[in-house]
Amino acid sequence: MKVLMIAPQPFFQPRGTPFSVLHRLRALSLLGYEIDLVTYHLGQDVSIPGVKIHRAAAVPFVKRIAIGPSKAKIFLDVQVYRRCIELLKRGRYDLIHTHEEAGFFGIRLSKKFGTLHLYDMHSSLPQQLSNFKYSKSKLLVDVFENLEAKTIASAQAVITICPELHAYVHEKYPTKFNKLIENVGDNSDVFQHRPDLKEIKQRYSLNGETLVLYAGTLEPYQGIDLLIESSQPVLRKHAHVRFLVVGGNPQQVAEYKNMTERLGVREQFVFTGQRPPEEIPQFMQIANVLVSPRIKGNNTPLKIYSYLRSGIPIVATNHLTHTQVLKPEVAVLTDCTPASFAQGLLRVLENKNYGQTIAAQARALAEREYSYEAYLRKTKEVYSYLESLRA
Repeated sequence: MKVLMIAPQPFFQPRGTPFSVLHRLRALSLLGYEIDLVTYHLGQDVSIPGVKIHRAAAVPFVKRIAIGPSKAKIFLDVQVYRRCIELLKRGRYDLIHTHEEAGFFGIRLSKKFGTLHLYDMHSSLPQQLSNFKYSKSKLLVDVFENLEAKTIASAQAVITICPELHAYVHEKYPTKFNKLIENVGDNSDVFQHRPDLKEIKQRYSLNGETLVLYAGTLEPYQGIDLLIESSQPVLRKHAHVRFLVVGGNPQQVAEYKNMTERLGVREQFVFTGQRPPEEIPQFMQIANVLVSPRIKGNNTPLKIYSYLRSGIPIVATNHLTHTQVLKPEVAVLTDCTPASFAQGLLRVLENKNYGQTIAAQARALAEREYSYEAYLRKTKEVYSYLESLRA
């Protein structure tokens, strides 16, 4: 099966959907498929056997692209679409595998070139408009809802990455082939080089403090404001705690540093900015508590699966984005308020036996339900189904 995959992102950069695309490509490579990937001109080349990257033409005035919807993406997506047309005219493809808004392309391209279409649904695109505070226009939301509905309806199969999305598609399209494949891929399997733990500690002047780690983007929906505000009551009781925040662009980091200054906790926060993906497992190794204070969304953060495997206690908000996977047996779940999140942190900081218990149960859950073997098997099931349609 000859596959054209379309990923309208800067590939590769260490952020949500590019990570998901990376692990999907690696799985398909291990399963023996050959993929032509069309993506933005931005991003770092990653070598994966059987995968050839075709970059769209550069848009000269776009040097970087923010996470979420933006006007710049329109120009980039036009170039991606043009590159796809070039490749589809040049050679025969059996399947178009689309991610995010490239699903909209799939509606047209699959019909025009007589190919099957697989839609890899990472989130609800209309909901992204709200999560990223891009627009309150009902007309724009309606347009996205209509396009999303047409994408799902026209695709021969859909991959959903969390139970909420799976249920959403199943409810609206009960006869659609809809496979739930959680993003359980481990970045350490892809990026083998790892920096020395001692070097990381020296770099950020970490000298044996108790570390609360957040790793991820610093978009508003991630709840970093909540995390910073929750630190005050924690630090009043435990001055030796440090909050290590890994991720974010320079502007975001500067804004949150200013917030810690205003709240008088600047010395207890370490902001690293965006770091290479191979360093994230090392940051986790030196952490004592892992946090996810997300306050919006319905898709499970990719980091939750690596958190589960870590053997380190997790504190997260009691929000749908987490509770699809996390239960009270494997994590401390709190209300989306600074006071409640602080109490959650204090619970594991002051009761090490409790923290060890939920961390062990989290690891057992990961091994039982979120193994990489299951990820590969489910991926193969989707492709086997699509191959059967061609028989």
